[in-house]
Amino acid sequence: MKKKLLILLLALAAASIFAQGKFTWIDPVSDDKDTILPGVDPSKVRGSIITAGSSTVFPLSEAIAERFKKEGFTGQVTVDSIGTGAGFERWAKAGETDIANASRAIKASEKEWAAKLAKPRTPIEFRIGTDALAVVVSVKNTFAADITIDELGPLFSTATYWSDVRASWPKKEIKRFSPGTDSGTFDYFVEQALKSKKELLLTAKNLQLSEDDNILVQGVAGDEYAVGYFGFAYYIENKGKLRDLAVNKIAPSKETVDKGSYPLSRPLFLYSDATIINEKPQVAAFLAYYLTYVNDLIGKVGYFPAPAEALRVSKSALAATIKGRF
Repeated sequence: MKKKLLILLLALAAASIFAQGKFTWIDPVSDDKDTILPGVDPSKVRGSIITAGSSTVFPLSEAIAERFKKEGFTGQVTVDSIGTGAGFERWAKAGETDIANASRAIKASEKEWAAKLAKPRTPIEFRIGTDALAVVVSVKNTFAADITIDELGPLFSTATYWSDVRASWPKKEIKRFSPGTDSGTFDYFVEQALKSKKELLLTAKNLQLSEDDNILVQGVAGDEYAVGYFGFAYYIENKGKLRDLAVNKIAPSKETVDKGSYPLSRPLFLYSDATIINEKPQVAAFLAYYLTYVNDLIGKVGYFPAPAEALRVSKSALAATIKGRF
């Protein structure tokens, strides 16, 4: 009898794991929302949520977290902007965070880190949007309006003067501003402009690297002969100080990104793991809320929605992970 009682208590304890946060799913709040996922009432969610990674994804995750709190969540959502690579280190190598924010897909080496954790993690990928990378100069710059992909390489590596890149530009030294090497933005730019030869950028003269996009903005804005690059949202936020350069005569916009004609656009992701999602109901709730409302906020922070099918796949992946829990 005691043995049966013990088994019953263990079963009840296991069944209650997902309810630790005192959270219950609700019906989707609006008929015009995709109903792949259940609805979330943030006021019923308890616990803390830790996310870290891409400085590009940061403003979007911050906007979602703020809305989550405004709608009643009283717990803590931590959103750290430390770069995609550093975010994967904290999530996959140290096992410290619940969600990794990323401006590139996870690498095989990072998956290997996750598999070797004391409590192994298997990454689940959630596509949340699309970013256009902006190449920017100061509004003080009166000579550069566009650039080609082929010119971007020397501009950020071997050229000393602007005139080395294009003869009609002045013979003035180029001041370069770039995200740091932990940034997915850095990885993407090096791949596109320098054929993945990052040492060309890292050994360039007059180069300042920073994981803080605000430092890059200040550096470019303050110098007529400076140039930098970062996520489109930061350009929009600082449009009064900066001008974006059309790339191959195409400026970043919703139309050019959707068509795939703007050369410097890339996907944005969140990553988590089934064990985290099922043991921490607050994480499951936050992810469901994020995927449900991301398109309401993404334009306001300067990014572009993911293709509808990609977002549907992300929602389906989360729904399959929490299946039977709602």
